[in-house]
Amino acid sequence: MKRFSIGRLLMLLCLVQSGSTLHQAAAQFGVNNLWMGGYVFAGIDTALGGVDLNYITGSRVVSAVDRGIDFGRTSANITDSDGNLLFSTNGAYIANVTGDTMLNGGGLNPSWYTSQYPEGLHLSQACMILPKPDAPGQYYLFHGTIDDPPNSNALFLYLTTIDMALDEGLGGVVSKNQVLIADALNTGKITAVRHANGRDWWVFCHKLNTDTYFRLLVTPNGVSVDGTQAIGEIRPRDVGQVCFSPDGSKFAYYYGANTDLEVFDFDRCTGLLSNPVHIPIDDSNFAGGVAFSPNSRYVYVSSTKDVYQYDAEAPDIEASMVHIAEWDSFYSPFPPFATGFDLAQLAPDGQVYIATGNSTLSLHVIHNPDEPGLACNMEQHGVVLPRYYANSLPNHPNYFLGPVDGSVCDSLGINTLTPTLSRGEGVVRAFPNPSADGHFVLRYPANAGVGWLEVQDIAGRVVLRERIPQWSTVHAVELDGQAAGIYQCSLVWGTEAATTRVIITRP
Repeated sequence: MKRFSIGRLLMLLCLVQSGSTLHQAAAQFGVNNLWMGGYVFAGIDTALGGVDLNYITGSRVVSAVDRGIDFGRTSANITDSDGNLLFSTNGAYIANVTGDTMLNGGGLNPSWYTSQYPEGLHLSQACMILPKPDAPGQYYLFHGTIDDPPNSNALFLYLTTIDMALDEGLGGVVSKNQVLIADALNTGKITAVRHANGRDWWVFCHKLNTDTYFRLLVTPNGVSVDGTQAIGEIRPRDVGQVCFSPDGSKFAYYYGANTDLEVFDFDRCTGLLSNPVHIPIDDSNFAGGVAFSPNSRYVYVSSTKDVYQYDAEAPDIEASMVHIAEWDSFYSPFPPFATGFDLAQLAPDGQVYIATGNSTLSLHVIHNPDEPGLACNMEQHGVVLPRYYANSLPNHPNYFLGPVDGSVCDSLGINTLTPTLSRGEGVVRAFPNPSADGHFVLRYPANAGVGWLEVQDIAGRVVLRERIPQWSTVHAVELDGQAAGIYQCSLVWGTEAATTRVIITRP
């Protein structure tokens, strides 16, 4: 049998995928690709300075960056569709792409607490950025701080509006610290999910010492408090994290302090939660985070010294728990800086990342979060960073979620966020490509329906067929045991299809 050389395989790949179509594919995946963290560059200690994790190519690229903004736990940013940074914030001020304070971007969250941390807040999910519907270049920043120091809670949810047309394209703040809610609130826990119409947004925060959620609606006409809902457990002051599943059908609240979890169903049309499932977690840990898998099935809880997986589709979610990791006593760079388990976030590469709870030089990673139990492949301190990171995982909602087709709220004629697939090539990307071991990840536009992946070898033989969950944008592929060569990956959603080709090299 004639063997393929790597050079010949690379030449063939160039013939089947032009640079222009690759650029078109990459351009679809901006907005949330950039994770910014770390500290202001001091110029003395090389371990101080910024750290970027960039996913615009589909795979993680880690780099050290010298910039003038610090990030603590509070971190939010947004890029354009090509992955270029527009602006970022640490809860104390907004920085433009140059790293300078944006025009009128100082003085966020006026309070005693903010004044103690002018370099950036240390609160979970205290800032979140949404594009203003039907208003290109305009953005809403939802934010809060600690306003009641004795009780460590917020008294306000604020809104700040940014227009990128100002200051010669560097952007500027149009209005700042507009009070949306004046009430005692659990600090942070600001999150959002796309409305079922595919255009608007639901935004949520929680009222302190109650079981009540505030629900806000974001439309082209602005932001309004749509109502409240009393459901689930009473929540005193807490330190955990909240998140929606990628498909928007479920919501998870991890309390942190008393180490318990709640999982709800969610209706993107009405904005209402339902069917709360309270799950006590039997450990004595304090703080942590929560994240869903790309297929929206598995919930991961990172609880200081332990990480758990739960199956949100199981008849008994509590009984489905698998203890996937216990802290392995690793320190970075040395004691007492333990690499514990803290904030969690699903990344654009389809992996779940977990911060360490200290300013360490590493992150934890769950490589295959769509897989059950230990097959999810949790790797402690598996991502080595060039500088201290300080828990600054960004608070990114799922910007790519589209409408609920056929629902009563699907009234705007937005059929899907998926671009026209008539050309077939170019809307799906594979990385790494070539792949040395047959393991790679496909990245593609979100689609409202369930899809299917077929992988064929050069002779047209189907070597793999797998389900693609609705609203997913990444899918991990493992072609173990397949020979070196070119493989065609075809993704099909109903009558729409897209293809790409992947090269497998073998030693």
